[in-house]
Amino acid sequence: MQIDFHHAATYVIARDAGFSHDEADLIAYSAQYVDDATTEGPVCFSNGAMYQRISSSHPSGAPGNLDNRQNRMTWLPFHFLPGNGGLPAGQDPPGSFIDKLVCRPDSNVAKDMVRACLNDRDRPFALQRLGVTMHVYADTFAHQGFAGVLHAINEVKAPEETSADKRLPGGMLAFWDQIIQHAAPPIGHGRALTLPDLPFLQWRYTDGRGKVVPRDNTSIFIEAAHALCHAMQAYRSADPGAQTTDLPNHDEQVMHDLFVSQTDMDPVIRHKAWLSALQAGQFSFGPAIIAYDDAGPASWKAQALGTTAEAAEYNFDPGFLTTRWKYFHDALQLHRLTVLHDVLPKYGICVG
Repeated sequence: MQIDFHHAATYVIARDAGFSHDEADLIAYSAQYVDDATTEGPVCFSNGAMYQRISSSHPSGAPGNLDNRQNRMTWLPFHFLPGNGGLPAGQDPPGSFIDKLVCRPDSNVAKDMVRACLNDRDRPFALQRLGVTMHVYADTFAHQGFAGVLHAINEVKAPEETSADKRLPGGMLAFWDQIIQHAAPPIGHGRALTLPDLPFLQWRYTDGRGKVVPRDNTSIFIEAAHALCHAMQAYRSADPGAQTTDLPNHDEQVMHDLFVSQTDMDPVIRHKAWLSALQAGQFSFGPAIIAYDDAGPASWKAQALGTTAEAAEYNFDPGFLTTRWKYFHDALQLHRLTVLHDVLPKYGICVG
């Protein structure tokens, strides 16, 4: 999924789940920032203080994508949550270890991840943690069938658009056939380009096991939206077994219409359409203005460090300790630790 879902749609879902504007804004920013936090390492301050951050994504083409040691620390916990074949803890899917790593929608692993997030709701960075978790939870739907490591199981052959009205740019799949399938490494859905992340697309492909896989992205995204709504309602009630409801029918329809009408390949353009719909009050909670800046003066990072410039050392302000950027990185670290060292081992998955 891309910024139109991880930021704008996540904001809508959070509001429908009962969060206030400010809370939903924070959750949505955190959900999207998972894709943009690509820098790791220490942040040093002139008074001798230091903060160690981690990254939750690799830029496209980064050398780290070719190293499964790094992939297991980034793609698995943050984008391609292993699904254990959809089976509960203590059971193994047919096949080998790679079959445990393939991402599955709303798996038992994903439910345990959400439950772990709920159990940490007393943390000062709890809403950032929720945003991170909702990013990963949503991706279990969009990224189903792919694994976040280099492996032949991620092969994509003969991708074909099946939408009645063709929406992909002419020649895109021919370009894929000639160039991408030979150049892109088989990690995640790299060999499928962004096809799994396009909310308007119906398509099919042959996977690394020779199976034809039909995909209706619009239906998958709507299913994901309902799942996130249930999870966030349970979070608010502090009860994983709470009675929850689907998205309001009106908001589901507006969301569906945005998914199918915004067919630009550029996610930023689709995102702007969502922001306009929010500002115009098209959703049931009324007009709302939100924004997302991963860099620049309005970004969480610049607000936390007091500058947009990269520096060997920054001036330390005691307020840094409670900034939204620092809390986001706290959330990343707790999420990764919990997923790799608590949730996944229950399913016999040792990757971190």
